[in-house]
Amino acid sequence: MTNWEERFGASMMRTLAPPLAVLVRGYGCWVWDDKGNRYLDFLAGIAVNSLGHAHPAVVAAVSEQVGTLAHVSNYFATPPEIELAERLKQITGAGDPGRVFFCNSGAEANEAAFKLARRNRQNARGDGSRTRILALHNSFHGRTMGSMALTGKPQMREPFEPMPGGVEHIDSTIEALERELDETVAALFVEPVKGEAGVVDLPDGYLERARDLCTRHGVLLIIDEVQTGIGRTGAWFAYQHYGILPDAVTIAKGLGGGVPIGALVTFGAASELLTRGQHGSTFGGNPLVTATANAVLDAIEEENLIANATARGEQLREIIARLHSPLITEVRGRGLLLGIGLAEPVALALSAAALEAGLIINAANESSIRLAPPLIVGDGELEEFERRLAQALAAL
Repeated sequence: MTNWEERFGASMMRTLAPPLAVLVRGYGCWVWDDKGNRYLDFLAGIAVNSLGHAHPAVVAAVSEQVGTLAHVSNYFATPPEIELAERLKQITGAGDPGRVFFCNSGAEANEAAFKLARRNRQNARGDGSRTRILALHNSFHGRTMGSMALTGKPQMREPFEPMPGGVEHIDSTIEALERELDETVAALFVEPVKGEAGVVDLPDGYLERARDLCTRHGVLLIIDEVQTGIGRTGAWFAYQHYGILPDAVTIAKGLGGGVPIGALVTFGAASELLTRGQHGSTFGGNPLVTATANAVLDAIEEENLIANATARGEQLREIIARLHSPLITEVRGRGLLLGIGLAEPVALALSAAALEAGLIINAANESSIRLAPPLIVGDGELEEFERRLAQALAAL
């Protein structure tokens, strides 16, 4: 056991598996460990490092902002906070009277959305009996108590039960939507692609039907775009591929390009549900993270990275297909969030072999590999990905 393994094991809470390596620096789509080994990063901090590592726009934004104001508390406003809120209203399609709440993570954004759902209690009869919140089996919304109650993975919830009440999990089918959605439901939480489940797509027509039924029954449609948002699927947000708008969207990960930030954006009447004093965050929306997020959005627009996500995603699919591996059964997802379905439960072994070959990928479960490279990925990185993944497959 190396010194860092001993130090990590003696100091860190035992909530995570032992680390795969100690990383000390990164640039673009590459990272280096403490032994000088170089790895092609096709996970991007689990879809966080949208601009890769040490992007000049992120470096400049952090450096400049920390030299003026890093944090002021939520008793004051700052120019980057206001600018980012206005930009999020624009790129989500919320417009006016949309509203933005800033926090520090995806779990916190979903926690705020949970409160929003609880406020949507009145049905058409006005008797306050709209008490059910629906989420999907095998979904993931975070590890705080509220977001974990929404998460459709019993093994995550059971050690901490009882969960906050009122949440029911349903199958990811249109039939289940039609059966369960009525005026007793306050909100429906949906990931447009289930990232933590192995990048699993929803059925064709699902989001459109969910929008129709939620509108008919006065249910809030809350879309969790923590992993799929900020250009990753080839649109600012995955729901935009389907021509719908939610009542609220939760955002984090790629928005900050590596700094911790989350946001809840509300649309229309949902923007009036939370009022003064009903929620807050000490660090949420501080000038350091909002200035950085503005720089990330600028870079995505200036470098045409949303179109790049679409084009490179198609190239990745072609690369995986021409490997002709009998182990690979399908490719799921969209843009630069892809899941590789495996014929055997060897995802952990494959990800370990990939790391040995200098490629960082993720075993989302026993039979699924998750790919989420930085949005800046180009031809050179794709060539290296093909070579290194082929090497990892051959090692099994």
